[in-house]
Amino acid sequence: MKINTAEFVISNSDVSKCPKDFLPEYAFIGRSNVGKSSLINMLTNHKKLAKTSGRPGKTQLINHFLINNNWFLVDLPGYGYAKVSKKTKSVFQQFITDYFEKREQLACAFVLIDIRHEAQAIDIEFMSYMGESEIPFCIIFTKADKISKVKIDSHVAAYKKQMFANNWAEMPPYFVTSSTEGTGKEEVLSYIDEVNQEIFKNNSGGF
Repeated sequence: MKINTAEFVISNSDVSKCPKDFLPEYAFIGRSNVGKSSLINMLTNHKKLAKTSGRPGKTQLINHFLINNNWFLVDLPGYGYAKVSKKTKSVFQQFITDYFEKREQLACAFVLIDIRHEAQAIDIEFMSYMGESEIPFCIIFTKADKISKVKIDSHVAAYKKQMFANNWAEMPPYFVTSSTEGTGKEEVLSYIDEVNQEIFKNNSGGF
């Protein structure tokens, strides 16, 4: 898939105010400072589509971007971000949950994980929630340029082991990416393209 157009549509914290278009949506979420904005910019060929920041937790709204006029990329707040008030955190954690459980247009979520670190309990917990709620998702390992190929393989293997230990029958689809080097870009976009084709074929252009 080639991304020709990518435009910001709306930010909000109320799922009922999300776009009414019945176009497939792909949500990107992960812990703060996982490299989400950089990944989105890399995938869409835009340096500043998603705002990158040295301050983790910058994204605190549901952000919709219309891609190629036929699907939405959704940038969601990081989960488990500690440096906001408990009240603020409970509010945006709630609308994250609302989005996943109420948004019919959601085709797939991409859970971003920093490949440099060993399996984190919060990531496993979040993916368990997704699995229990029957929300389709893939894993995107980020920052692959920061460690060796051997370490990448061992960290992915450790995640597989951890998920199997948490009663997963199989590892969800996953991608290894680097925003700096463009690694994994074609694979992620091809996956989205395949899902889109299936959706449009089965639903004659919508949900």
